[in-house]
Amino acid sequence: MKHPALTLPARQLTIAWQSASLLLDYPDEALRERLPLILRAAAELPAAVRDPLCRTAQAVATKDLPALQAQYVETFDNRRRHNLYLTYFAHGDTRRRGVALLRFKQTYLRSGFVLDDSELPDHLCVVLEYAATVDQRLGSRLLLDHRAGLELLRIALAEADSDWHGAVQAVTATLPPLAGDERDAVARLAAEGPPQEEVGMTPYATPAFDAGVQPLPMPSFPGGQR
Repeated sequence: MKHPALTLPARQLTIAWQSASLLLDYPDEALRERLPLILRAAAELPAAVRDPLCRTAQAVATKDLPALQAQYVETFDNRRRHNLYLTYFAHGDTRRRGVALLRFKQTYLRSGFVLDDSELPDHLCVVLEYAATVDQRLGSRLLLDHRAGLELLRIALAEADSDWHGAVQAVTATLPPLAGDERDAVARLAAEGPPQEEVGMTPYATPAFDAGVQPLPMPSFPGGQR
């Protein structure tokens, strides 16, 4: 599928995607220590990307950490419309999702990036780190191919007034404007939700879903190595 070209310079994409990857990860003290660096780096981004990133960073910086961690779990682990696995929106818990996950892993391997089975390859933090630090062209293609799910996540977090809405909003702001077919896909997903199927999604196990000048640190997630 051919996608419109991205409009931001490569350096700004790296800052935006890497910052969002860090901010969307489970909040801990290490993330809090990185927030001043994230905010300094974000200062050179366009306002449409910088401002929502900074809103999420400020929430992470000012809220009580145990309460924030509990809020993170409630947001992303317990709500179907808020999950961070991109292929879930299009394929749900079906066998077709297994094929989509394999495509993510094969894309990473093309760049020499090895991800073991301790994390699914379509997790948004993983995809953003890959796009920011390994291969912008292939990483952006993964984001654009799953644009409808990403936009649905943004809308759902906005409706919930979530502290993490800003990080996802910043990611979508780095992408080209939605075309007509993409808007239709978002509306269809919002109305129908992901498909369901009782069989497993071999070859991957399905997670449970209930109802530059300022170089940024590398986000960390299990199993990623070059």
